[in-house]
Amino acid sequence: MTPDAMTTTTMPKITRDSLMTLEAYARARNDFRAKVLEHKKARAVRLGEHVTLLFEDELTVRYQVQEMLRIEKTFEESGIQDELDAYNPLVPDGRNFKATMMIEYEDVEERRTALAMLKGIEDKVWVRAEGSPKVWAIADEDLERENEEKTSSVHFLRFELTKEMAEALKYGVALAIGVDHPNYTAAADPVSAGTRAALVKDLA
Repeated sequence: MTPDAMTTTTMPKITRDSLMTLEAYARARNDFRAKVLEHKKARAVRLGEHVTLLFEDELTVRYQVQEMLRIEKTFEESGIQDELDAYNPLVPDGRNFKATMMIEYEDVEERRTALAMLKGIEDKVWVRAEGSPKVWAIADEDLERENEEKTSSVHFLRFELTKEMAEALKYGVALAIGVDHPNYTAAADPVSAGTRAALVKDLA
């Protein structure tokens, strides 16, 4: 099932016509990149020492698409559409949050050991509107990122909210985000006011 299939509200997706050409992006890249990096600050949630969630939206995904087109020097319509098809599912649909989860360990051996111990962690991440139950992540709908030995260091997560949860968050209740895994537990409870305000904008 695709990410969009379980949602009732759709937000605008990134279209071919709205993208900058490679030449235009080359000119605008420094300013655009600075804008996106600043935008991401409120959308990044650190859970403990080793897990970060970056909550995606239209701007963060647009940046990723433009960067991929630049790196791959893609200018043909079919190649551009392939990138849009790959990245557009990361844009929130109006009643959900979508995030890239990164598990970060600087030491290679420590990372290898940790990823083996953290199998299944991508399914143990949650968000919670104050007064409501936890909403658990739906992970890696595009492809499986875990094998028998270990989990991946990067996962893509979707959190589906009920109408009542979305309305409560827009009204102003607190938002908490956390992970409950036997070998890794951490929470931002609540998240900062800036993060809450940024994420509420994802709710149509």
